[in-house]
Formats: sequence, C-alpha cells, structure tokens
Amino acid sequence: VYEEQTTVRSYYGDVLNYYIRPSENSDGLNDNIRINNKISIISDSFAIENLGYMKYIEWKGTNWTIRSAEIEFPRIILTLGDLYNEPT
Repeated sequence: VYEEQTTVRSYYGDVLNYYIRPSENSDGLNDNIRINNKISIISDSFAIENLGYMKYIEWKGTNWTIRSAEIEFPRIILTLGDLYNEPT
C-alpha cells in the first residue's frame, strides 16, 4: 500500500511577474482562473533534491499548481498555473 506523504516547507522569494487570465477553455464567468506568475525562491539542498515532487505553492492565501521550474542557482523560479484543489 502506497500513501503519499506531504511535507510543507516555507521559503522566501520574490514575485517576478504578476499576470492573471481566465482558464484556456473558459465558457463562462465563473471558470477557474490561471495565473502565469513567476516566483523566485531562495533554494536549499532539500528544494533542489525534491524539485520533481513539488506540486503546489501557497501564495496570497491560495494554493496554486506549479507548472514549471527553472534552476538559476541559488534560486529556483517557479511558474504557477491553475488553482490546486487536491488535499494538502
């Protein structure tokens, strides 16, 4: 039996872009929004080693999916996407 273990870590960083747009397949007013914000965090060895397992980031009180990540040592630049609605 496999159970996923979630480890929550806090990191400091900067918001590089601030851009919000409706989801690509939007048909109405209340569709999910997608943000294309890039957040640059100061990384450590744990973040580098577990980069492929990162699923979401909490930003401004809401959880967002991580669409992509770039390593620019000593920082990791995370591009955010849709709302993250899975258990945390």
